[in-house]
Amino acid sequence: MSEKFDRLIDHLETFLPKPLTQEQWKSATAFRWRRRDSIFGSIGFLQPVKHVADITFEDLKNIDRQRDAIRENTKNFIQKKPANNILLTGARGTGKSSLIKASLHEFANQGLRLVEVEKEHLADLADITELLAERPERFIIFCDDLSFEDGESGYKAMKSALDGSVSAQVDNILIYATSNRRHLLPEYMKDNEGYVHSDDGEIHPGEVVEEKISLSERFGLWLSFYPPKQDEYLAIVGHWLEHFGLTAQQIEEARPEALVWALERGSRSGRVAWQFAKHWAGSHA
Repeated sequence: MSEKFDRLIDHLETFLPKPLTQEQWKSATAFRWRRRDSIFGSIGFLQPVKHVADITFEDLKNIDRQRDAIRENTKNFIQKKPANNILLTGARGTGKSSLIKASLHEFANQGLRLVEVEKEHLADLADITELLAERPERFIIFCDDLSFEDGESGYKAMKSALDGSVSAQVDNILIYATSNRRHLLPEYMKDNEGYVHSDDGEIHPGEVVEEKISLSERFGLWLSFYPPKQDEYLAIVGHWLEHFGLTAQQIEEARPEALVWALERGSRSGRVAWQFAKHWAGSHA
């Protein structure tokens, strides 16, 4: 009977995700939080990322202020000095996510690790924090393209993780999040009906408005991003074409086509410049 029970347990364990080994903790610099459905329900686990983006701070042009701020904050975090959670907001394709990846590239050899958590898994933040808290490494929890609709469970989990839980914030974890909108929740005209004007002219926002800005305010550092000007966009194109081995003359010849490329997409950004450079270098390198 005991042998049958042991075999049954061994069989059931094959359906469970395996915990990370010490070798995986040491060799991997980035992880993703995943969930797997099993006969025991949905189970969360960390999965090492085998191929990590190798983008550097030097690859990111015309966002020097934002680059210096995130580099300094991450450096302080690695050195166990006070550091802030960061919210990066603004136009799409302007380098928000790339700055976080560049931070990992620069500080991975000093013990920095990245854990990417998708929005639908943010309700697991407490479990993730508990798993990472006892590790010697320094972890950035990375939430990309963050936004919420009213009532989503991940919203309250994020608020608690930042500055609202009864438990203290963990020393070896920061949260870096990117979003296209600063307040992370949709805002409607009817929300403004809660504003109250007192006799002395002071304005008091309503509870709905307060709720919608409360999550953003829990991030200690806000970094805003804007579309590059035309000459800045062309400079980014030139950087990537040089990266792909094109000569100065070839880069100059590509400038008009780079502008047409951006015009057709209705956007100038670092991402559009990178996409054009790959297209042009593939045809002319």
